[in-house]
Formats: sequence, structure tokens, C-alpha cells
Amino acid sequence: MSTRAPIDVPDAFAASYGTNGASARAWIAGLPRLGGEFLDRWALRPDGPAAYGMASLVLPVLRADGTPAVLKLLQVREETAGAAAGLRAWRGEGIVRLLDHDEATGTQLLERLDATRPLSSVADDHEALTILAALMARLASVPAPAGLRRLADVAAAMLGQVTGAVPALRDPAERRLVRTCASAVAELVGEPGDRLLHWDLHYDNILAGDREPWLAIDPEPLAGDPGFELLPALDNRWDEIVATGDVERAVLRRFDLLTEVLGLDRRRATGWTLGRVLQNALWDIEDGGTALDPAQVAIATALLTRRAGGQACGW
Repeated sequence: MSTRAPIDVPDAFAASYGTNGASARAWIAGLPRLGGEFLDRWALRPDGPAAYGMASLVLPVLRADGTPAVLKLLQVREETAGAAAGLRAWRGEGIVRLLDHDEATGTQLLERLDATRPLSSVADDHEALTILAALMARLASVPAPAGLRRLADVAAAMLGQVTGAVPALRDPAERRLVRTCASAVAELVGEPGDRLLHWDLHYDNILAGDREPWLAIDPEPLAGDPGFELLPALDNRWDEIVATGDVERAVLRRFDLLTEVLGLDRRRATGWTLGRVLQNALWDIEDGGTALDPAQVAIATALLTRRAGGQACGW
């Protein structure tokens, strides 16, 4: 039993996360006790106020030797179950180091990075995207360890949901787009890839560090094709894409930079990016949505327009 006072859970985090259902509310209720237990178990001292994202609470701490670290508390879910295995496989190469981990609760002790300096703080979008692409290439160069979720299974499950989900969309053009994305996935599902994917690599999931200038955080590891990684980077800073006045050109410029740095076949990368659009569409529909996200529609449309032109030219 913990001998420390329970940790404080920010009200805003408790309120937002508690909307995810009864299990989420029960997890939130147990967080103060859980945090105190791990401060004791790993001989940690709080070193500042807690921060939080959509799905985790992060407490700055000092280890017994005075080394800064962070205690990350997150509910074990399908998306996060392989996080520690992924971090171990990456061994801190391009990503935050895992210092300790509790399998049963998903609790992680991580090296501390500079949370005040995300990659989104880099003003020049080309520079930021180039940094992201280089990190993505390093992470995707690692083969996925056994036991992770597999893109093959994710893709097959998506294809099984399309028929029942599509009628919820109001716009016939959006219904056609979702079916087109599903067709692209169906062409690739037999070759899902075996790389270790971060799955959610965008500017705010990359922080400045000491041992490397930039390091990724918050992976939700998946075994699959790196083409399935690109969408979060394509719709970063979407207002800047719109402000160019030529959304299609700006999207394709980003897509070309990413695929060039990662050495990806652009036809396959197009198909798997459409697969990510499909995944997001299915999630939105499951949450009661009746329309697609406009940015996702624009990205899919840009890629499909190029693909149609490329097929006419034998690409």
C-alpha cells in the first residue's frame, strides 16, 4: 500500500476522459491511489504539476538519483497495449526511452523531454515535416516484435464494417468516397507489411530532447506497412494547407516529401493512406457522425486525382 498522499488528477482531464464510459470513470477514480503506489514502488518524487493528453496523465518526477523522468498513467486499451513492447524494440532510437513499465496497469516510467517545445513550435512547415519524416523513417525501419496488433487484422475488420456503416453518411459523394477507400484497402490487404509503426506521429507527438534534438512520444504500435503512417502528418496544421490557396498541391507536396524520405512506393502509400481515411470515417460514423471530416475528404480526393492521372500514364 502506498505511504504517500494520492496524486492530484486535474478536473479537466477527469471530466473529458470520464465521457468514455463506465470503465474510464472507474479508472479515473482509481488514479490518485495508482499514482501514489508507483511513486512509492519506483522511488519517485513529484517534480511539478501533472500534464495530460486525450488518454493519459503525465507526472514530472525525479528518480532516487535525481534524474528527471515522467510517470505516465494510462488505461490499458487495445491501442495502448503494445506501447511498452514497441518502445523496447525501438530502444530509444528516435523515440522516448522507456525506463520502467508495469504490464498489469500499463504504467510507464519514461525519460523526460521538453514538453514546452513540441515540433509544432517550429514555424517553418517544410522544416518541421522534414524532421518528422526522418523520425518516421527511423521508426519504421525496425521490424515489429511478435504479439503486436497487425494491420492485416485491422484492415480486414474495417472492410467488414463498410457495408453497415456507409448508409449513415448523408452525402452520396462521401458514401462513394468511403467505398473507394475500401476498394483500395481490399487491393492491399494481402500485403499488410511487417514494420513497427508508431500509428499517431504528428507534430505534437514529437518533443525536443537532450540526447537528440527531437524524439517521438505516445506511440500506439502496430505491425504493418509504413504507408499507413502518413495521414496524421498530412493533415497537421490544416489551416496552413488551406491558406496556400491550392489544397491539392500542398497535400501532394507533403505526401511526396514523406514517401521520398521513407522510400515508399507511392501507389501502395496512396492505398494505405486511403485506408487511414477509411478508418477515421468508420470511427466517426460509430460515434454518430453523418459527414466526413473535410480535411480527410480533401486529402483523399487529392490522392485519388493523382492516382487516376497516374494510371492513365501507366503509374
